[in-house]
Amino acid sequence: MEKKINYSIPGCLYSNQFYFFICIGCLVFGCCSYETNAVPYDSFTISSFTYGRTVLRPYDWRYIRVDLPTWFSSMTLSLESDVNLDKKSIMIVDKNNLPMICAREGSPPLPDSYNTSLIGLELDPILNGSLAIEGLQFAEKCYPMQKKVMIRLTNEQISPGVWYFGLFNGIGSTRTQSKMINRGSGYSFTGNVSVEGCVSPSISGQFCNQTVDHLSCVDQKSTQGIITSCKNDFEGSCIDSNESKLYSLDLLGISEEIMISLKSNNSSNTTLMCYARHGAIPSSSTHDYSGNVNNAPLVIRSPKVGRWYFTILPLNFSNEDTKFCYSLEWKLLRCPINKAGLNCTWERYTLQTILRKNPSVPFESYYLPVSDKISSNSANFLLEPLLSNSSQGQSQSQSQHIAWTYFLVDIPSGAAGGSIHIRLNSDTKINHELYASYGGLPFEDKWDYFYANSSSNSNGSMFFKLYASDEKTISFYIVYVRGGTWSFGIKHLTSSSKSQSQSQTTMSISIERCPRRCSSHGTCQNVVEMSGLSLYSYCSCDRDHGGFDCSVEIVSHQGHIWQSISLIASNAAFVFPAYWALRQGAFAEWVLYTCSGISSGLYHACDVGTWCVLSYKVLQFMDFWLSFMAVVGTFVYVTDIDEGSKRTIHTVVAIVTALMAMNGPTSSSNIVLVIAIGATGLLVGLLIEFFTHYRRFPFSAELFLNMLHRWQMVKEWCRNLIKTILKRFQWFFVIAGFAALTMAAISWSLESTNSYWFWHSMWHVSIYVSSFFFLCSKVKAMNCANGEPENRTYELTRQDSLSGSQDLGENGRVR
Repeated sequence: MEKKINYSIPGCLYSNQFYFFICIGCLVFGCCSYETNAVPYDSFTISSFTYGRTVLRPYDWRYIRVDLPTWFSSMTLSLESDVNLDKKSIMIVDKNNLPMICAREGSPPLPDSYNTSLIGLELDPILNGSLAIEGLQFAEKCYPMQKKVMIRLTNEQISPGVWYFGLFNGIGSTRTQSKMINRGSGYSFTGNVSVEGCVSPSISGQFCNQTVDHLSCVDQKSTQGIITSCKNDFEGSCIDSNESKLYSLDLLGISEEIMISLKSNNSSNTTLMCYARHGAIPSSSTHDYSGNVNNAPLVIRSPKVGRWYFTILPLNFSNEDTKFCYSLEWKLLRCPINKAGLNCTWERYTLQTILRKNPSVPFESYYLPVSDKISSNSANFLLEPLLSNSSQGQSQSQSQHIAWTYFLVDIPSGAAGGSIHIRLNSDTKINHELYASYGGLPFEDKWDYFYANSSSNSNGSMFFKLYASDEKTISFYIVYVRGGTWSFGIKHLTSSSKSQSQSQTTMSISIERCPRRCSSHGTCQNVVEMSGLSLYSYCSCDRDHGGFDCSVEIVSHQGHIWQSISLIASNAAFVFPAYWALRQGAFAEWVLYTCSGISSGLYHACDVGTWCVLSYKVLQFMDFWLSFMAVVGTFVYVTDIDEGSKRTIHTVVAIVTALMAMNGPTSSSNIVLVIAIGATGLLVGLLIEFFTHYRRFPFSAELFLNMLHRWQMVKEWCRNLIKTILKRFQWFFVIAGFAALTMAAISWSLESTNSYWFWHSMWHVSIYVSSFFFLCSKVKAMNCANGEPENRTYELTRQDSLSGSQDLGENGRVR
């Protein structure tokens, strides 16, 4: 149980050790009031979010954002759902229809981006709250959704920052396709996210039990740039054979290199391993870089901006009782703000953000370099005046005619739900290669995304989308870009190696909410994720296209025409029941069938994008409501009751079906409910009809005293009732009506995203034909074949002993 304790700064001076640590945490984090757990005493709850019951229909999704500060110790995600899938079911189910949970660092996961929808899918369930976290920075991991999901990640597993968890109920190109009805099963979930943190910056680890030594640094200017030297606080520190030391270093800007060296008086045969990791605590099994710093320095080229952790671990001690004493030194090489490279001879430009003023589109911008070499009034800038002329590189084997030019872009965290668009256009053949890296400068052997030519690029990556690639044009997107510092490096020839003809190459870097404006086949939608802390964008495609950018053609133009004709023209089947109702003088039923068919045709015309006479919601309501009324009205029509009773039943049914059409009209259970309501209306009508005729027969009191006569009367009534029912309907049409109704129910159940147009057209024809057959089954109506009325007797005849042939006395008694 958590206990909320308020602390103030004066109280810190007189508290015990526990309160002392709490107050230090208050001073560091700028707050003096928070919740703390009873155990352990050196951690506290940073944040906790509870998410109520949320329903995901087929192809729905939700994002959960979790913010992890640098002092966090662990993050716990707990979800409960009504998904009931075991490992055997997971293996046989269609992966595109599989409920799943995905995780990604920095920006929302997108499991169906481009053609790599199943790259990160792990078919094994989540066990013991562990995830395969490797590669989550620029990829994602997806797992089958389970009934209970418990994920606990620590600062020894993941980096601080923003993490996104996505819950999907089906993926693939059809996820963003505009659909009238989604067939399939949905699921609901509830969840809780809590983040724990350490109370002091000098401690870390998942249990806040590891001491972190922060390095003291001094800047020194040199001919190569600015060299920052950092040393551990105790130069003569010693370590046992079974101990390890943890250090941290904060990089606030782009650096070219980190070099870690060690000085000691011990034998060079002793191995002193240094494990380095960006953002998280390294270990011998999980680290970014490693090396024996007792023999040679550990060099990290182009380190990422942020906090680095270093673990020093001694190995191969000749004597376990001997302490190993050492001093560590870090050297950081940083070039001037407009230079890059180990010799600081390459050009580097920081691009300024220019916002596009469009209130309907949140945060769209383009970037231009801050330089006197060019001036631009548009989103494009000329590249040649900015290119580096020096070919001095970082490798002796590198060609003397190759140079690099870098552009730095700062992406705000609010733009993480958008995409970076990079374009190059030239009047000659483009010989440049583009490399992109997050948090550090890219090189030929170190990058996150790259483009060298049409056959050598990152087009197979999950979040890299190449749209144009030829000799004169390059255009690609980095989808759902991560907020922070991005570096774009251009590898090119120097000006001395180029031909006399000067090329003109323009470059543009911009942030767009949806790639290619949804390829002109959809609209860009902006949605707030579940915690309400950030905005992301997605494409809502039209009926013919899908994919995250609406670039996947799901239905061809000719196929769309045939589907539209099928869905609209199939409603012409309403003429069968409407014509017969009009011929029988059932004007209310005629109006109902006619309006139902017309409204359904108009609704589907709007749905397929042909023409919308009214708003989509109004047309949808009218279609479903009148369809429900037509089904129930058919059942009521076959009864032989007075108009007052019919109006009463129709009024009640109209209210009930209107509520159904307003709330969940596309639910599959509605068809069963409508048929049940219709059957109930038929039963009520028959009962009214029966009791109306029942009251017409006079009975004497003596009859009920005579059990023999009473039993004979009941048998005769039952016999006559069966005869009446058999004569009441034309059973051929009843059977045909139920067969057509069964076909309508089958068509409804077989509807899917891909076959909806066919089976829903069959539904239109089947439901109207069934109504026609039921109308013809009523004997009172004219014969459907020749239009002549049929003679029928609709009475429950009395028993012969009670007929008029009996002799009655003057006083009415039976003689």
